[in-house]
Amino acid sequence: MKFEIYYLKMKRISALLILSLTASLSMLYAQENHAQWKTEVEKLEKDLYRVSMTADIDSSWHIYDTLKTEFGPTATVVEFNVADERRAEKVGGVTISKEPYRYYDDIYMMEIGYFEETVTFSQDIRLKKKNAEVELYVEWMTCDENNCTTPQELAWTVSLPDMTVAEVDLYAEDTVSAPAAAGTEGKSIWGLILEAILWGFAALLTPCVFPMVPMTVSYFLKGEGGAAKGRMRAAMYGIFIVALYTLPIAIIILVTRIVGGDAVTADIFNWLATHWLPNIIFFLVFMVFAASFFGAFEITMPSKLVNKSDSKADTKGFGGIFFLALTLVLVSFSCTGPIVGAVLIKSTQGEFWAPIITMLAFSIAFALPFTIFALFPSLLKKLPKSGGWLNTVKVVIAFIEVALGFKFLSTADQTYHWGLLDREVYLAIWIVVFTLLGFYLLGKIKFAHDDEVKHIGVGRLTLVIIVFSFVVYLIPGMWGAPLKALSGYLPPLTTQDFVLGQEQAPVVIQASGTDTPASAQAAVPDMGTPKYSDFLHLPHGLQGFFELNEARAYAEKVGKPLFIDFTGHGCVNCREMEARVWSDPQVLEMLRNDYVILAMYCDDKKKADESDWITVGNRTLKDIGKINSHIATTQYGVNAQPCYVLEGRNGELLAEPRSYDLDVDAFVQFLKKGLENYSKQ
Repeated sequence: MKFEIYYLKMKRISALLILSLTASLSMLYAQENHAQWKTEVEKLEKDLYRVSMTADIDSSWHIYDTLKTEFGPTATVVEFNVADERRAEKVGGVTISKEPYRYYDDIYMMEIGYFEETVTFSQDIRLKKKNAEVELYVEWMTCDENNCTTPQELAWTVSLPDMTVAEVDLYAEDTVSAPAAAGTEGKSIWGLILEAILWGFAALLTPCVFPMVPMTVSYFLKGEGGAAKGRMRAAMYGIFIVALYTLPIAIIILVTRIVGGDAVTADIFNWLATHWLPNIIFFLVFMVFAASFFGAFEITMPSKLVNKSDSKADTKGFGGIFFLALTLVLVSFSCTGPIVGAVLIKSTQGEFWAPIITMLAFSIAFALPFTIFALFPSLLKKLPKSGGWLNTVKVVIAFIEVALGFKFLSTADQTYHWGLLDREVYLAIWIVVFTLLGFYLLGKIKFAHDDEVKHIGVGRLTLVIIVFSFVVYLIPGMWGAPLKALSGYLPPLTTQDFVLGQEQAPVVIQASGTDTPASAQAAVPDMGTPKYSDFLHLPHGLQGFFELNEARAYAEKVGKPLFIDFTGHGCVNCREMEARVWSDPQVLEMLRNDYVILAMYCDDKKKADESDWITVGNRTLKDIGKINSHIATTQYGVNAQPCYVLEGRNGELLAEPRSYDLDVDAFVQFLKKGLENYSKQ
């Protein structure tokens, strides 16, 4: 008997392994969607609605029933969730339009049910208040006699009673637009492009690249076919350089989008922008490259790879030109690597196309001189000769890299609340770095490969004045000066221990061991201390909330509209809005007196209270950032930061949501319109 039981178990395991292997292989060839879903809403009586999801299944294909088994196939998961239980409630359970076909499966060794052709899942919803939203979720797998597709998921939001249906990104809770850029709307994308172009021209002035300009252009002009053909080849050389920088980025983005859609691509970018691991890696990379630029060691691509590419550069035709461009890209990596990294990292904090566009702008600026000097060879005579000034450029870039590298460490520090880089510590580092840069430009500090500075030229003196002026600008920040021009790049003022002119509050020792001013946890009148206010804060001494339900309850209690700020710790544009727009006296007065403020951090990694967790499909969102991101996309249609939403009674919007815009007057009118519409409710 024991042997038979053992035999049956082994048979089942072997069958499942074979089935899994077969399914895995077949999935490579069967990724099509063989079930199309649609949503319908039917009004049954006054406040009772029936929300239905119907699957139209392709001929010869089927989906499995909703019965979950330990060793069985992937069951169909159908969920109807009321977004706000104060507005609506579910009546009864989910009903299915027909019974599944059932049979005994020899492989799974159990009875299995499945649906063919069409099947409808329904849920009755009763309204409690005027408007409500129902979140729909379905997970399924389609199979025929030979193949099975990968399990697929979809999510929708249904609005009652107007019965509008909007499909949303299933993984919207994770797809926060890179907090530092707030998308690429308006000025933002052009700012990224301009910065990429400037970095592209700056890369030409590095010791790895500058000597290559006259060498490569001369090579083309002396080639076969005369000057005209040489110019054409030089133009192709520039095109290949652009392609070598841009196409790999574009391919990676497009592949991730094809495989998993925008969600996968956004997940990658969001992970790069907010997770501690890539930010720490970027910080270390910048420090290593800076040390290399200072002369501690030399970073080069593997000589075997460079030599192999260079050997093929002698090939006639476009192939030779391509490998010559590849050689340049590889040889210049030690100088362009950190610049390319900085450009890409900033651009990943924008929308889908931003990395491709910014890298295209960088590579065009980088490759343009090669083409221009080929077209106008006489310009080569006007180029300065290579020399010690190139090493000076390299060292200056190293100082800038040290300063910028700490931004990545600061992002991780703020997102995870480590308390390593408070505002005054960050400023102290920048003050020291740029002071040393000023002394270097004066010739008071020398590195191994520097030439002796016998005199200071006008250009160098101009840079010295700019650098020391910047240092003088930074110094008042140590005592709490707002430094509005850099507000997006500095840690928030709430992390600073001492602000001149403000009475210092006693320090409260948190359970985590960090010291937090008691003022940071100021209680809201008639409401007590807001949830999460021990580590989340509002600027300018404003009082408010950090959890939606708590803020709504207080707004209803005091009879004020809700000002919802979708923000992030690493959001550059968020800090700029707070420093340049929120600081306006008229804006501050309305925010302080007329609105209940709710700050929803979409990149915070702290675990929320269990009562605030949200279940989406078979996943539970536990982090504050993921929960807030899910709420932003499903309830408000917001997927970028900053975004400001004015909410009135019954969750109704009082005005069109507003994003990054430094127009103070327009923001004032935005707040006034919200108050006006709230008074009409």
